[in-house]
Amino acid sequence: MTDRKHEIATNLTAVEGRIAAACAAAGRRRDEVTLIVVTKTYPAEDVRVLSGLGVRHVAENRDQDAAPKAAACADLPLSWHFVGQLQTNKVRSVVGYADVVQSVDRGRLVTALSREAVRAGREVGCLLQVALDAGASGRGERGGVAPSGVAELADLVAGAEGLRLDGLMTVAPLTGEYAGRQRAAFDHLMDLSTGLRRTHPAANMVSAGMSADLEDAVAAGATHVRVGTAVLGVRPGLG
Repeated sequence: MTDRKHEIATNLTAVEGRIAAACAAAGRRRDEVTLIVVTKTYPAEDVRVLSGLGVRHVAENRDQDAAPKAAACADLPLSWHFVGQLQTNKVRSVVGYADVVQSVDRGRLVTALSREAVRAGREVGCLLQVALDAGASGRGERGGVAPSGVAELADLVAGAEGLRLDGLMTVAPLTGEYAGRQRAAFDHLMDLSTGLRRTHPAANMVSAGMSADLEDAVAAGATHVRVGTAVLGVRPGLG
């Protein structure tokens, strides 16, 4: 085993242990929570290592990095998630490899995703990114739709050809009433999910929690956690 593979395997085991412990503490089964490893800034070689270790879901946030990486790993049994703010001029490329787009936050993006999914003959899963720090503009500091806009946007996705409404996603906000209150933020997301499932029962995916706060997300009821640093180490250039 190479040094890098050993490092990733050790970190992955530790993260799996954290998720299992969080599930036990919350009275949940381990198989209720799916780990998505965020591979942004890391090479395709690391993605291959992760696949060999049993990881099946990976995430990227920049198309210019993700597209060549996904192509280099096309032979692997992976589901690719796009988690970054997505410009409409990148949609055609992203639809070429992403199984799920977790950052759907505006109608114009839904229209573009639908058009390209139909053109490519694909069905793309969509999560609505909820901005719990949304201000008067109705958008958050890192993108996202305000909670008040979830129902309308969900209906738009559900009615769009080539798209599948899978659920909701959020990032714990750095500002506003939920700043520093991750558990409260994730609890609010779960309340929004409950409301969404009344009209869209199949939209039961809830993506929340990262390396520092995955336990809070699991306790709140998240179905998917997005973990990067805790598995792959501190990213190059980030200190």
